[in-house]
Amino acid sequence: MDSRLYPQHNATSPFSPSLPFPFRSSKPLSQNNAVPATTLRPCPPPTTCLNPARVRCSNVAVAEPPAPKLGKWTDIKKILILGAGPIVIGKACEFDYSGTQACKALREEGNEVVLINSNPATIMTGPETVDRTYITPMTPDLVERSGTLEKYGVELIGAILDAIKKAEDRELFKQAMKNIGIKTPPSGIGTTLDECLSIANDIGEYPLIVRPAFTLGGTGGGISYSIEGLLEICEAGIAASLTNQVLIEKSLMGWKEYELEVMRDLTDNVVIICSIENIDPMGVHTGDSITVAPAQILMDKEYQRLRDYSIAIIREIGVECGGSNVQFAVNPENGEVMVIEMNSRVSRSSALIPRFAFENFPGSLPILTIQMKSVGEAMASIYAIYPAMKRGMQIDEIFELSYIDKWFLTQFKELVDVESFLLSNNFSDLTNIDFYEVKKRGFSDKQIVFATKSIEKEVHNKRLSLGVTPAYKRVDTCAAEFEANTPYIYSSYDFECESAPTTRKKVLILGGGPNRIGQGIEFDYCCCHASFALLIMTLVDRLYFKPLTVEDVLNIIDLERLHGIIVQLGGQTPLKLSFPLQQYLDEHKPACASGVGHIEHPKGGIARSETDAPATAADIGYPVVVRPSYVLGVEVDPEHPVLIDKYLSDACDIDVDALADSQGNVVIGGIMEHIEQAGIHSGDSACSIPTRTVPSSCLETIRSWTQNLVKQLNVRGLMNCQYAITPSGDVFLLEANPRASRTVPFVSKAIGHPLAKYASLVMSGKILYHLQFTKEVIPNYVSVKEAVLPFSKFPGCDVFLIPEMRSTGEVMGIDPSYNIAFAKAQIAAGQKLPLVGTVFLSLSDLTKPHLEKIAIAFVENGFKIVATSGTAHVL
Repeated sequence: MDSRLYPQHNATSPFSPSLPFPFRSSKPLSQNNAVPATTLRPCPPPTTCLNPARVRCSNVAVAEPPAPKLGKWTDIKKILILGAGPIVIGKACEFDYSGTQACKALREEGNEVVLINSNPATIMTGPETVDRTYITPMTPDLVERSGTLEKYGVELIGAILDAIKKAEDRELFKQAMKNIGIKTPPSGIGTTLDECLSIANDIGEYPLIVRPAFTLGGTGGGISYSIEGLLEICEAGIAASLTNQVLIEKSLMGWKEYELEVMRDLTDNVVIICSIENIDPMGVHTGDSITVAPAQILMDKEYQRLRDYSIAIIREIGVECGGSNVQFAVNPENGEVMVIEMNSRVSRSSALIPRFAFENFPGSLPILTIQMKSVGEAMASIYAIYPAMKRGMQIDEIFELSYIDKWFLTQFKELVDVESFLLSNNFSDLTNIDFYEVKKRGFSDKQIVFATKSIEKEVHNKRLSLGVTPAYKRVDTCAAEFEANTPYIYSSYDFECESAPTTRKKVLILGGGPNRIGQGIEFDYCCCHASFALLIMTLVDRLYFKPLTVEDVLNIIDLERLHGIIVQLGGQTPLKLSFPLQQYLDEHKPACASGVGHIEHPKGGIARSETDAPATAADIGYPVVVRPSYVLGVEVDPEHPVLIDKYLSDACDIDVDALADSQGNVVIGGIMEHIEQAGIHSGDSACSIPTRTVPSSCLETIRSWTQNLVKQLNVRGLMNCQYAITPSGDVFLLEANPRASRTVPFVSKAIGHPLAKYASLVMSGKILYHLQFTKEVIPNYVSVKEAVLPFSKFPGCDVFLIPEMRSTGEVMGIDPSYNIAFAKAQIAAGQKLPLVGTVFLSLSDLTKPHLEKIAIAFVENGFKIVATSGTAHVL
């Protein structure tokens, strides 16, 4: 094993404890110069973390020779940006973030920016970001046809079409690397199953990696351990590839994986923006791996080799200007380097940890492969390794199973040791030094509570009394070459505070945290539009990268001396913090609202334990719907009771977004009719504005009840209500949420009014009259929202929609015709709508009464029909 890549972590290594940890003395560190026992070993000064034999490389390197600065375009005035479309696994809001930056930068240079995007929830679709937005499916037929670019004199900026083909086409990329002498894994290109099998035989050993061309997130790819598995993966990969082409290559599982972000300008200046190290080895998709920037364990010589390779690759591929991402594999045994792929675009990579949602897809395997499965990114914790270390598994054993570098495993082990120290000590015995050292290593107050069996408020108060508070540092975007005054802030217990809070009137907006099922980009949209409204042209004064916990929010409140906190725009996550924050900030509980008048709701009851639930359901009568409280996406929260409702068969769901100001004025933002029936989560159901089949009497009831609810609950800002309408015309209130809902971006686009912006302004004292938003807007066109579901990423799970949310994103279709708007939404969601062919019909007895109308419509449009025996008998 190469010691350059895997240093020996002995007692003298600056990367590991110099003495067994925790120590075995009962004296505080300050009283014992020998071996203190019940205190924590202080972190070494930052300078001691650098081993002269392993000098860490700079995260910025520039290709010489320098070239003169390039002036801005003089012949380009209007720029079209193609957005990323809906949020799906492998293509999340990281691309909306980068696209938003691009739009703002291009507009600042005086260009007119036009955007095409089918996702109404993206920040880049806002009027503050671009000059015009076209919400339309992201398909070649609707964006451009063959020859259109040449016909109208449109040119691709940055990565030209030839460069994109060279980078994405596996065969062309392999040949390009051969031209410049950079190794790639032994591989071959297949377009049929026979070709794939022949390539596998030529490589001669399993496992094999299958990578489809022109896909994102590893869609259609996988790791094959046998001929049968190879054929199955290749069949899916060929179907997923735009060019029906897959790369079959030798597996490099266990090799270290690195990425370099590269930037080039038109005068051939090339800069390495950042080096990124994947903690997980090759074999796990980089979007599912924990990544760290800059790379931690590369020697400078090795880094320079990857740097030189990256510069040569971007030039060979032909990316004229802009950013690219190059991925490498490094053999930990001998340092051999192979290039895996290059993306001639910005990537999702940064110092992030993926957030998985296997629990939403029962039946799918929670196994990480080269196909991406995470739905969001977070600064979170490691998964299986931490409990393994707590059970006594050694670093060498874990390395043999995971191939995660021992340097990282040593850092994880120190966290286990800190927890062991806390478990073996009483809370009252913890000193100022102990507190400081524990907090330095990232332990929260809640973790200290768990380990010492204390109370969180007691821990919070003692920490403050000892003066143990975090300092806040600004992210350095200038590599320490000169002062960088950025608004991006993180916390540390090691350095002086750089936050520099002002005495101006301040408002804290709590975001929604990492993307996951039920808590998506829609809430980022709301928070960002609130920021736009409160700060005119800048997004925020200071952005704190912190977990959404009571402790972290209180620390920021203490530092900033705020005038207000907005919790209603980030979804359920920040809303749940309002109650514990209230306990810390004000000992008096807020007054509960009085009665809200006579509003019908389904027969129901509350179950506070597992034993209560069966009795409650039996009393109501089956079927029932279970709705946990204080959650999004109907995920189960064991800390709160559940509401059990009578299931309303064949009912239609209605969503309402309303806005209220401090003077009691209430305006309905939008009333949405769900296309799927009640019982399916609203986030998974398609819906339309305006409603299509709802009687006017029901709409008036809904408007009246919503306004009454908002006033009685004393809501200022946004509120979402969900109703059900039975076939007999009875209206029932299902739930009311005093916060922004995931439909706010859709409603805002449909009616042409930024509801989240208005909400932030009314919360800061404005009234709706001043905003010129005083009555409900009924558009003269139809807007349809459709959910995007990730079932293709989770083979083996049930594809039926249920009360628990499963969609990852949404799209929008707009047209004067309801039918065409719905079709646009389906196409944008990735559905291929056939115009001819055969339709298979199989309906349950409950839905067969609607069968005749459906069948006649298909026949009139030229389709043939086949059906199961029961359905055929009805026809």
